[in-house]
Amino acid sequence: MTANIARQRRVWGRRAAAWDHHASSNPGLVKVVERVIEQAAPELSMRVVDLGCGSGQLDLRLAPKVSSILAVDVSTEMIKLLLDNASAAGVHNIEGRATPIERLHLDAESVDLVVSNYALHHLRDSDKSRTVREAASWLRPGGRLVVGDMMFGRGSDADDREIIASKFRSLAKMGPGGWWRIVKNGVRYIVRVQERPVSMQRWIAMFQAAGLKDVAGARVVNEAAVVTGAKPVRSSLG
Repeated sequence: MTANIARQRRVWGRRAAAWDHHASSNPGLVKVVERVIEQAAPELSMRVVDLGCGSGQLDLRLAPKVSSILAVDVSTEMIKLLLDNASAAGVHNIEGRATPIERLHLDAESVDLVVSNYALHHLRDSDKSRTVREAASWLRPGGRLVVGDMMFGRGSDADDREIIASKFRSLAKMGPGGWWRIVKNGVRYIVRVQERPVSMQRWIAMFQAAGLKDVAGARVVNEAAVVTGAKPVRSSLG
């Protein structure tokens, strides 16, 4: 875990400004943000946690609809960009915290909504599962966990193979720059360094194992999907 945290902090410290520009202008990423917000069903009374907030593409849209947001990211540079972007937009209900997701500790049943957008695929698989369990424990009864992310597996089924082939085709059309990205991303995919996506079905299984109910997943764009689940409400009987 320590090695992965150090790597992510180093990578995103360097890439913060580039990500800020890319994430705001990429149509696919914008669609995922929109679906996460739709599935989150935000309300003005909600206390929200965003895991892997980046420079605020999700939080700046969500903040006017909720009471407060704790925005968490491994990169100090990302948090600074987020707070600068929030200030420029006149948004004042976001608290930024430069903390690895894997080391975030919150009180049980202290928040109403946990969201994440295009961040958790960077975690090791065991840390993905643990993060889902932790997030479920933070939620008040009736609270929701919503994860939008790169979701595909290792090519074991037709859906995975089509997603991988589509990514290959789109990059190949870009010429030498795209060919280089095919090589770079292919190595990452094979050795599972930096990016470690898993299938939507595995995310659904993690939500269910954490005790969440009404768990559902939906594909948004080719490689990305959103999975949602709710913490059961305790029965008043007995």
